[in-house]
Amino acid sequence: MLWLSGDVTVSNTVETSYFLNILFLTGFVLLILVSGGILYLTTVEWRDRRRRDRDKKSKR
Repeated sequence: MLWLSGDVTVSNTVETSYFLNILFLTGFVLLILVSGGILYLTTVEWRDRRRRDRDKKSKR
């Protein structure tokens, strides 16, 4: 009758809490990395577009 033991319940709760904390932190870090990547790609594309437009105007 292991399921009646209070130690097992507390241990499972602590392990679940630890797992959920790790999962949450991992998700948060991935969200930051993906958002940073999108911001970087947007900035690079904007900069390249400005450079191409400037090159077109100078060739006229």
